[in-house]
Amino acid sequence: MRKYELMTIFSTEDEKCKAGQDALRAILTKYGVVIEKEEPYGDRDLTYEVKKLNRGRFVLFTVKANPAKIVEIDRDFKLESNILKYLFVKIDEE
Repeated sequence: MRKYELMTIFSTEDEKCKAGQDALRAILTKYGVVIEKEEPYGDRDLTYEVKKLNRGRFVLFTVKANPAKIVEIDRDFKLESNILKYLFVKIDEE
């Protein structure tokens, strides 16, 4: 398993944000991903409009995942409407 940072952007509405985070955790659990840390970064302006929204709630997850499962996780994230944007970044372990 490799270590990744997963930056996510959710709607600033509390209900949609909570639903998005719950869906994200369910998807990660489904593929055997271990969530090590979850850091909220707060609400911020978006550089460009995403799904007709100009602000988003940013949350950074540190996870351990099987690299072969990232493509499948990516597919499921795209189907979840409460996740506005996300980005996986591999962390180099020394």
